[in-house]
Amino acid sequence: MIGIVSYGAYVPRYRMSGQMLKQAWGSGGKGERSVANHDEDPITMATESSRNCLRGLDAQKVDGLYFASTTAPYSEGLNCSLIGAVMDLKRETFTAEFSGSLRAGTMALRAGYDAVKAGTLTNVVVTAADLRTADPGSPLEGTLGDGSGALLVGKENVIAEIKGFYSISEEFLDVWRKRADINLLSGDPKFISDYGYLRFVPESVAGIMKKYKLKDDQPVKVVFYAPDARTDKALAKKLKFPEEAYLKDNLLGSVGNTGSAQPCLSLITALEDASPGDKIILASHGSGSDAVLLEVTENISQFPKDRGISTQLKLKRELSSYEKYLQFRRFLPTETVKPFSSLPVLWREERDNVRLYAKKCNKCGSIQYPIRRVCWKCSEKDNFMDARLSTRGKIFTFAKDHLVPSPDLPVVMVSVDLENGGRFYTQMTDCAPEAVKVGMEVELTFRRFHEGDEFYNYFWKFRPVVGK
Repeated sequence: MIGIVSYGAYVPRYRMSGQMLKQAWGSGGKGERSVANHDEDPITMATESSRNCLRGLDAQKVDGLYFASTTAPYSEGLNCSLIGAVMDLKRETFTAEFSGSLRAGTMALRAGYDAVKAGTLTNVVVTAADLRTADPGSPLEGTLGDGSGALLVGKENVIAEIKGFYSISEEFLDVWRKRADINLLSGDPKFISDYGYLRFVPESVAGIMKKYKLKDDQPVKVVFYAPDARTDKALAKKLKFPEEAYLKDNLLGSVGNTGSAQPCLSLITALEDASPGDKIILASHGSGSDAVLLEVTENISQFPKDRGISTQLKLKRELSSYEKYLQFRRFLPTETVKPFSSLPVLWREERDNVRLYAKKCNKCGSIQYPIRRVCWKCSEKDNFMDARLSTRGKIFTFAKDHLVPSPDLPVVMVSVDLENGGRFYTQMTDCAPEAVKVGMEVELTFRRFHEGDEFYNYFWKFRPVVGK
C-alpha cells in the first residue's frame, strides 16, 4: 500500500481583510487572505510545513524531497537543498523541484508516488509553497494568499492510500509571469473560467472516476482547485456532486488562493475531517488538470489533528494597515541593509547555523553554542560530542531596536535559554513587540534575514510557541 503517511500545513500568521482593501481602493469587503511576513518566502514556508509533517518521525528515514513552487526564490540554484538542510535530512536524500505551473504540487505528488512504487525511494516528502503578488489595487490582490503544505509519501502507517492518477495537458494561458515580471498577470476572467477551470477540472474528475470505475452515486469527497469563490461555486455546480461531497471550508475566504500549494492544503483540510473508508478525489488546474484518487485507512483515527489547517487558522493576526502590507512586499521604498556575506562561511557553518548542531561536553554535559574548543562551564578542552539544539526555550532577556532598517519596527532582539541547554541570540518575529516579556515561551522558526552579496541570507528567529 502506497499513500500519505503524514501531512503538515503552514499558513502565515498575518491576514489582510477585504474591508482593508475596500478602504484603500473602494472595492473588496469580503473575507480575508493570508499574508506572509516580510521575512518569509516559499523556502521558509516549505520548511515550516515539512517540519510539521515530520514532527515525531525520524527525518533520517526520508530519502526523497520534492519541492513545488511557481515563486521559488532562486530560478537557478536548488531551493530544496536548503529546505532539506533545515529538516536535517541525510546528504544522500534525492531532491528535485517542480515549477512553471499551478499543477506543480500534484506533479510532485505523482513523481513521489511513482518513485516509491518503483522502489527507487522509500519515503518522500512532497512540499508545495507559493507567495504570489499582484499589482496593488488589482482584482487579484484580494484573492492571492500565501501558504504551504507538505505530504509524506510512503508504504508504512499509511493514512490515505493513493489509488491512482489521471491527467490531461493542454496549452492554455490563464495566469502567468514572464521572466522579468514580479507580479502576476492574467487574461479575460470569463474566457479563463469557461474554457479553463470549468472545462479542465470536470474532465479530469470524470476521467479518474471512469478509470477506476466509480459510480456517480458512490459516496466520495471532491477537492478541487479554484482561484476564487465565484469559480468554486460554478465548478461545484458543474461537477454535480451532493453538497456534502465538498469541503465545508474551501479556504478561499479565510486564506485565499495559495497557488501550487492550494491542492495540498485542500487535501489536508479534507483529511482532517475524514473517516476510514472515505474516498477523496483531488483535482488541480494549470494548462490542464491532474486528478488523484485516495482512500482513507483506519490509521487516520490515530493521526494527530494539530498538524493541519484548523490549528493554523487559530493563530492569525490582523495586519495593522494596508501600508504595512505594501512595506512587507517591498512595494514602498524603504531603507535596506546590504551587509557583506561570505559564501565560504555560509558553507562552512551550515551544520551549526542551519541544521542547529551544537557540542555537548563529555565531562559536565553542558551545551556549547556557538561551538568552542574549551567548555564554558568546566574548562574541559576538545572533549565534546555532537548534540542538536532544542528548538524551544524561554526568553532570558530582550531589547527593542528602533533604528535598524526593517519593514516592521521595532526589531526585537532576544536571548533565549533553550530547553536542553544552550543560549540562543536572534530576532523575534510574528509577535507584537509589546507582548514580548522575560520568561515567555518561544520556538525557533527559519526565516529570511537579508540579501548580502546579492544572494538571500537565511537564519533562525524566535516566535511564540504555537503548539506541540
